[in-house]
Amino acid sequence: MIEADLRISGTVAEVAVPAISPEANRELPRTSTSISYTDDGALIHIEAKDTTALRAAINSYLECIRVIEDIGNLTKVKK
Repeated sequence: MIEADLRISGTVAEVAVPAISPEANRELPRTSTSISYTDDGALIHIEAKDTTALRAAINSYLECIRVIEDIGNLTKVKK
């Protein structure tokens, strides 16, 4: 198994973790994912059978986080 950890912190972690948690609970044939809270945010731990599956999973989570962050930036009230 190949493993990777994605650490996210700050406001985006508070919003992203609940939004992407259902994705982590899905059963996929070549990857497994767990999400845990840390003192400063969250840790997404990904295990995969091969590098292709790992890359796909990492890209999927990063894209979800980027979209959540972009939406947060668009909806901020400017003072």
